[in-house]
Amino acid sequence: MSFRLQPAAPARPNRCQLFGPGSRPALFEKMAASAADVINLDLEDSVAPDDKAQARRNIIQAIGDVDWGTKHLSVRINGLDTPFWYRDVVDLLENASERLDQIMIPKVGCAADVYAVDALVTAVEAAMGRRKRIALEVIIESAAGISHVEEIAASSPRLQAMSLGAADFAASMGMQTTGIGGTQENYYMIREGVRHWPDPWHWAQAAIVAACRTHGVLPVDGPFGDFSDDEGFRAQARRSATLGMVGKWAIHPKQVALANEVFTPSEAQVAEAREILAAMEAAKAAGQGAATYKGRLVDIASMRQAEVIVRQAELIGG
Repeated sequence: MSFRLQPAAPARPNRCQLFGPGSRPALFEKMAASAADVINLDLEDSVAPDDKAQARRNIIQAIGDVDWGTKHLSVRINGLDTPFWYRDVVDLLENASERLDQIMIPKVGCAADVYAVDALVTAVEAAMGRRKRIALEVIIESAAGISHVEEIAASSPRLQAMSLGAADFAASMGMQTTGIGGTQENYYMIREGVRHWPDPWHWAQAAIVAACRTHGVLPVDGPFGDFSDDEGFRAQARRSATLGMVGKWAIHPKQVALANEVFTPSEAQVAEAREILAAMEAAKAAGQGAATYKGRLVDIASMRQAEVIVRQAELIGG
């Protein structure tokens, strides 16, 4: 372990982030009633340019009027390469209630992008006397973003989460695909005449997880475009969870249950983790640094792995 310890990520459930366009306020109550941990009200890609101003007004009203329960409430603003983003930030923080938890910044390419939003948020908060400090989440959606992922993860004390936006990321990288996440038909290997499909998103996800864990930020997997493919969603979500991501986006209500299923440790996983911790406690009491559990060696590293699972379960249950 380095002398400089990794800071802990925010202690809140983030298994599923449900998205809905700000131009469709009829959906807001249904989103609030869902089982998603995070609600993302969208001002960006799902809202046409002519509808941006009204969508912003819809969201500002809903933040105060809708009962969001204990959900982490976030608004995705427009990109910094548009004329809309500054008005998104100013209008939200000058007019929305303090129920708003977070602003999501799309297409972040460098730490300076986060600095720009952070500076504007800080100024408006001070001017308005807002008591609640707004958190930030960023989306990595470009070659620049993944190249600068660690400096982005370290860019602001407001930063709580980082997501991978597969579609724009693929476009920026020049990938020959129109799919949003999941298996890509032409990304395969052949062994003994049989095709095997590896994961084209794996390396980017791993880079995001490493940067996030280094700087105390929650790593989140982004959208899975084919909402008719439950097993495809589960497969990608399970790969993401195995890599260390804490949750996944839902672009359709049916994906909420799938994300919660994958990112909630099962009773069997939690029971095994607790047994490993108990075995290690017994070993420590006996002056030993390792123990045997179900025919395999467990040690301090195993204990840390088990603690991750137990903490996740306690956080979700709490």
